[in-house]
Amino acid sequence: MDHVGSERAALFGYSEGGTMCALFAATYPSRTSALIMNAAFARRTFAPDYPWGRTQTQVEAYLEQVRREWGGPVGIDVRAPSMSQDERSRQWWARWLRSSASPGAAEMLVRMNAEIDIRPVLSAIRVPTLLLHSINDRLLDVETSRYMAVRIPGAKLVELAGVDHVPWGCDADTILDEIEEFLTGVRRGPEPDRVLATVLFTDIVAATEKAASLGDRGWRDLLDNQHAIVRRELARYRGREIDNAGDGFLATFDGPARAVRCACAISDAVRSLGIQVRAGLHTGECEMMGEKLGGISVHIGARVAALANPGEVLVSSTVKDLVAGSGLSFRESGTEQLRGVPGQWRLFTVQR
Repeated sequence: MDHVGSERAALFGYSEGGTMCALFAATYPSRTSALIMNAAFARRTFAPDYPWGRTQTQVEAYLEQVRREWGGPVGIDVRAPSMSQDERSRQWWARWLRSSASPGAAEMLVRMNAEIDIRPVLSAIRVPTLLLHSINDRLLDVETSRYMAVRIPGAKLVELAGVDHVPWGCDADTILDEIEEFLTGVRRGPEPDRVLATVLFTDIVAATEKAASLGDRGWRDLLDNQHAIVRRELARYRGREIDNAGDGFLATFDGPARAVRCACAISDAVRSLGIQVRAGLHTGECEMMGEKLGGISVHIGARVAALANPGEVLVSSTVKDLVAGSGLSFRESGTEQLRGVPGQWRLFTVQR
């Protein structure tokens, strides 16, 4: 902490890591802003006045399992039951253990943990303390955290509903929310899902005039035919339709080159209907809100499309840069101030 210039830190530890953090907090309260322990314990083995610890027989049985099975997913069934049936999780767990310790080092760790007993230290902890523990933890009884909560002055205990001992398991989001609220006083809740995507906007040029000339029935038939063409090309280029507002479409792609080619294909195909579309594309981080899409990148895509000429596919410089080497050609269209979007934006027309 001295080396990196950290005067005080909030400490987080789970299992025996929580014990380590508790010792630090008691020894260096001036350097500890908060103590957070997840599925931790004050003592690891059984005692007459501490009935939740492991018996010596249980310790020896686990040691034998370590000697026999180390290299495989040892302990995942009780430490992370929610992941234990997933083969990829089991492979990751085994690789994590192998990367962490040799079989001999693992055996030494188990024996050292069996000697842990910080019960006399608990009353000396004088920093804000949060205890988190699943009531269904199969490795450590929740009573171990209840025991500490009573003996650490002012400690707060939150009992979780999941089954995992590790904090990155099924209770991870709740644990993060509790920690955030404990440290900041504010709980923001889960962040919206964000994805990197290329957004495509299209709309029919002079739609109002065309609708007036065709009448309601004719305009409806034209829209149905246009929708069929757009959806055919979206399927062909693996685009995802997000919204359809009358004569316009919003779609996303996980590849900008396919998005550009799809826009060109749509622009060419709808000419058979006697109409033209304008199309605009931008690539950026978007917020997924259920089936909808949001974020500044979506607004930028809409603004780019609004500046496109009839039959033109207009893209932001971001799209142009990302498709370098794809064989697509562009002509610079100028620099624009997009309404409501900070900065100047260089736009490019797709040449085809």
